[in-house]
Amino acid sequence: MRSLIAAAGALWIAVIMWDAFEAIVLPRRVTRRLRPARLFYRVTWRMWSAVPRRMRPGGRRETFLSFYGPLSLLVLLAAWAASLVIAFAMVQVGIGTRLSVAGGGAFLDHLYLSGETFFTLGLGDVTPTSRAGRAVMVIEAGVGFGFLALVIGYLPVLYQAFSRRELNITLLDARAGSPPSAEELLRGFGAYQEELAVLLAEWERWGADVLESHLSYPVLSYYRSQHDNQSWLAALTTVLDASVLVMVGIEGACSRQAGLTFAMARHAVVDLAQVLSRPPVGSAPDRLTSSELARLRTGLAAAGVVVPAGDAEDKLAEPDAAAGLARRRRAQRELADERLGPPARRRPESESVRRPRRRLMESVGAS
Repeated sequence: MRSLIAAAGALWIAVIMWDAFEAIVLPRRVTRRLRPARLFYRVTWRMWSAVPRRMRPGGRRETFLSFYGPLSLLVLLAAWAASLVIAFAMVQVGIGTRLSVAGGGAFLDHLYLSGETFFTLGLGDVTPTSRAGRAVMVIEAGVGFGFLALVIGYLPVLYQAFSRRELNITLLDARAGSPPSAEELLRGFGAYQEELAVLLAEWERWGADVLESHLSYPVLSYYRSQHDNQSWLAALTTVLDASVLVMVGIEGACSRQAGLTFAMARHAVVDLAQVLSRPPVGSAPDRLTSSELARLRTGLAAAGVVVPAGDAEDKLAEPDAAAGLARRRRAQRELADERLGPPARRRPESESVRRPRRRLMESVGAS
């Protein structure tokens, strides 16, 4: 029986250490589904998001959602530490280690010794009396010291990536409105197409940075922006929409750079939807109907941005373009539902949309 306890403890130590390595150290996407961290986020997000789904859109809902990202990270680190402490105590009990207490020590005494060793307290009031027990104690002290060092180094990297992501989102607020829209972004640049090309190039790099950081640290997807009307997903949607409009026919615009930005942003959306295990959802009506396109063309023309009357709608209706846009929209709806975040608005701010738009996307098999 003791050998089984020791084997179970050693196996759990290996599982937790490998899970922490994949989540903190390994700089790439992990496709394996059976992971403690993945299970932790799936269960806790389902429980946490059940509350705001019943709340009215507004500041209280956004504030409640904003706590999940940082809090879940702290709870995950605490869960890893507690699991290692319990697992090392099981190993000590399994190998029959006697302690310098009356009766050789109960399980709670081994648990106390394990916690004292893992956090390198060095009190010395309880010590193992066998060589095997001392060896396990030394190994645990090394694991605990390394674990604490990884945590200390992990948090600054995480928040630096979050800060880089939010910088461009904050700058977009003055250019595309709050919440952002592609129409407002293009109207703001008007005939200054060179400046628009520079902006799209910056957002191409931003999309690559978001893809790299959020694949390595998926918890960043749960970190919300500082302001209610700001969202990394809404900003990404705005840039995708603006790139599409430039690609399909804005006269004199930087279509090549728009194509590069669109490809990078679409790559980010699709990959992040896969990382977050979002299943495909049913198709929805086209976000840009013929009447909306006509209204959009009129609004842009007033700012000096010319969209040809027939070319844009024809290009948007092409099979390849429609399929690509459909895939992108499905991924955006999946992510929007997962994050409970608002999509980018389609129209410039007016009396009918001046209030923050908060709408939950209908999801099939939402986690």
